[in-house]
Amino acid sequence: MGRRQQKPKPRVETHRVGRRIRVKEVRVIDANGEQLGIMLTQDAMARAEEANLQLVEVNPKASPPVCKIMDYGKFKYETAKRDREAKKNQKTTELKEVKFRPKTHDHDFDFKTRHIRRFLDEGDKVKLVVQFRGREITHPETGRAILEKVIRELVDVATVLQLAQMEGNRMNMVLAPKPQRPGVVKPKPPEGPIARPAAPPPPPPSTDGEDDDEGYDDDFDDDTTGLDDPDADAAN
Repeated sequence: MGRRQQKPKPRVETHRVGRRIRVKEVRVIDANGEQLGIMLTQDAMARAEEANLQLVEVNPKASPPVCKIMDYGKFKYETAKRDREAKKNQKTTELKEVKFRPKTHDHDFDFKTRHIRRFLDEGDKVKLVVQFRGREITHPETGRAILEKVIRELVDVATVLQLAQMEGNRMNMVLAPKPQRPGVVKPKPPEGPIARPAAPPPPPPSTDGEDDDEGYDDDFDDDTTGLDDPDADAAN
């Protein structure tokens, strides 16, 4: 047997219109908002039809009910539009998470910082995570330097909601969108990578016979939750 097709649910009108208004008398407001007083319902409907409009019951609990002469189709459209705008303004704030490594390169830093800016512009909070591995945990100042660098880049759009703190082998900080002052137009972020000063010369080789990068997976080191750098993928 085939699946039974469900019948579409009938639309529920929130207002009684025209001949669905069953009361004998109504208080009438015309299309310009002028009070016309109490009238027989049939006379009010005739007046609406003369203007090629509809008589719509807007306050059924009043005595007598209040009706308005209007373009009901336009009224429904504008009401639905206001409802959509209200839902858009009630967007649920999400907490995004972006991961860094103490040795995050400038290219990856710029890429991730642009995404953090986008998250903040969309009204979301962002949790910054610096992931330490191995002996890196003995130098937490490197993670703090990364987070302070992010703050400097985003000072125009971000405020610190939670200061940097260690949790196991991770250093976390939470940013929130900076409240925008009324009348201030937010400048657009520059496109493309941000110019960086020349990198300092590499440190001399370690004399203790240990390799600081031993056992590290580069792809994992600079992992960003929910972010994939297309340039990095193309290079691979």
